[in-house]
Amino acid sequence: MALNISTSTPVTATQPAGSIRLAYILVTSLFFMWGLSYGLLDVLNKHFQEALNITRARSGLLQMAYFGAYFVMALPASMLMNRTSYKTGILMGLGLFAAGALLFIPATSAGQFEFFLFALFVIACGLACLETAANPYVTFLGAPETSERRLNLSQSFFGVGSFIGPLIGGALFFSDSAADSSGGVKITYVAIAGIVVLLALLIARTPMPDIREEAVTTAAVNARPLGQQRHLQFAVMAQFFYVAAQVSIGAFFINYVTEHLQGATSQYASFLLFVAMACFLGGRFLGTALMGRIAPASLLFAYACINIALCLLVMAGFGWISVVALIATFFFMSIQFPTIFALGVKNLGANTKRGASFIIMAIVGGALAPPLMGLVADRSSTAVSFLVPAVCFVVVAWYGRYGWRADVRG
Repeated sequence: MALNISTSTPVTATQPAGSIRLAYILVTSLFFMWGLSYGLLDVLNKHFQEALNITRARSGLLQMAYFGAYFVMALPASMLMNRTSYKTGILMGLGLFAAGALLFIPATSAGQFEFFLFALFVIACGLACLETAANPYVTFLGAPETSERRLNLSQSFFGVGSFIGPLIGGALFFSDSAADSSGGVKITYVAIAGIVVLLALLIARTPMPDIREEAVTTAAVNARPLGQQRHLQFAVMAQFFYVAAQVSIGAFFINYVTEHLQGATSQYASFLLFVAMACFLGGRFLGTALMGRIAPASLLFAYACINIALCLLVMAGFGWISVVALIATFFFMSIQFPTIFALGVKNLGANTKRGASFIIMAIVGGALAPPLMGLVADRSSTAVSFLVPAVCFVVVAWYGRYGWRADVRG
């Protein structure tokens, strides 16, 4: 997608088009890295159930630690960037990401679930900084009217990372030997730390556009305070429930497959999760293309409604039919996060960083829903627990139909 610099965007006129494109490429690479981290998380969930002998409800604490960090870190990251720059927020996020990944070395030696929780919390603090910076930064690297498509394109590389994560985890995290499987986890995260450090050095040495939202003078900017921006408030609510649904589905995907396909192992289910993430990836690219013809909010509404129906089919427990429905939910989740985000920060002007931080804080939905879903699964069944994401998608559908237009049009 071409990056056109418009006079209505807050990118300074002194920035050459080449530097804008390079910035876009580098920031988009960040989406891949946190997608990879997320893709590994769902495989870790089942790995720890087996390697550390914990319940499904307790394994849901992984998601609580991971996504709870977003709630803790998003607003401080926004405050830092308001005083400095998006680039500073990105570099701080990469530093925390690398530190958390290296903590897997002592965590593996200790073999304690709580130590792994702390390591994932540190990683996610770094990712919260990256997401608070990268998502709004991408929306400004081009014309405002194409911000949703541009962010969906960048988020497609989150899909690439999410697609690769289960493949790596399935190959390395499950073994007949507990020592071998733990070693695979450690090697994976040390390699990630090395890549993150190299990426941080590259970004630190690369000049990037210094975007100042307060410089925006276009009449399209809504100057009202954030407390009166209802489309943002509803976006925060919708994002909370969307992330709750996405994380819950991923967290118990492997459990569902092993329970509903006779003879399916955790490793086989991990490879099916890889297929699901491939659907997620394809959905992101296709959704980006469709937004050239279909309004983003309309596509969001349609996809959320389809996911409600698919979750109900998963609850029915029809063997392979329900497993295919479960995989299909990933395709229709694909465009939901970036579309809600882009609609929520639209026309916030100088309040964009703070508005973005509130939407990122809403990712805490991913911390709260999996333990609830695990509790339902332990007391009833994994199939019944998919009522939780079904209800979440009802809220997303409402936002796509009504909430986004609370005080903006188009």
